[in-house]
Amino acid sequence: MLVQVFETIWETFQSKDSVLQSMWDYVRLNHSETLRSPLFPVILTVASYFVLCLPYLFCDIMGKKWPAINRYKIQPDKMPTTAMLLHCSGVTLYNHVLLVFPAAIAQWMWRPPVPLPERAPTLLELAGGVTVNLLLFDLQYFIWHFLHHKIRWLYVTFHAIHHKYSAPFALATQCLGGWELVTVGFWTTINPILLRCHLLTTWMFMVVHVYVSVEDHCGYDFPWSTSRLIPFGVYGGPSKHDVHHQKPNTNFAPHFSHWDKLFGTHADFSFAKAQ
Repeated sequence: MLVQVFETIWETFQSKDSVLQSMWDYVRLNHSETLRSPLFPVILTVASYFVLCLPYLFCDIMGKKWPAINRYKIQPDKMPTTAMLLHCSGVTLYNHVLLVFPAAIAQWMWRPPVPLPERAPTLLELAGGVTVNLLLFDLQYFIWHFLHHKIRWLYVTFHAIHHKYSAPFALATQCLGGWELVTVGFWTTINPILLRCHLLTTWMFMVVHVYVSVEDHCGYDFPWSTSRLIPFGVYGGPSKHDVHHQKPNTNFAPHFSHWDKLFGTHADFSFAKAQ
């Protein structure tokens, strides 16, 4: 009898529409061709990247003229110059035009667009899928990043450009060698497929991943930073990544801190902070 009750509850839970269903129905029925385009995920991530960089870029331009914000700058005496900002923007656009967009077309030819699912994910499925994707990417990039610092040829050939600046800033997030950008893009694309995520979960993961990546490089440790909102120090955040750019043999994981702690490469923030 008790088993039947639980089965009834579970069937009811499964049949209940997600709170995202009405929104998903609207975009699915009215913008299907756009969502199924091979360029949609690329346009989504590139647009998200520059939009999310804008607030930090404004902070950098204002600099010491805005003391209420500048006091949260991790390295307040190292502000990005106009030349640095233009260089990073140029590298980002170059990589996307010559690598990312062609790769998106190639991926579409290899795996043609599938029909959009009728049902939307639940909020729990959405949050769980984004979290699992972030954790999986964190492991992949930790290994990749560690190897590219330990093997000199890999570092000099592919990764050194990202360490051109010892004080990270938002637009330096995607100042990467082409090989690095392609591998990062491959994981963020293939992981949701392997995990059988809903397309809405996949796109949300891509945007969240762009956000946390920009935040890690922003150079500011705000009270609302993700690392301060997530308890117990399990998330690295901008301060920890700032340490990596000054002490390159530490803090290899892009977001979380457990892999660095496990392998002895974790380093806490220890530089002079603005009060």
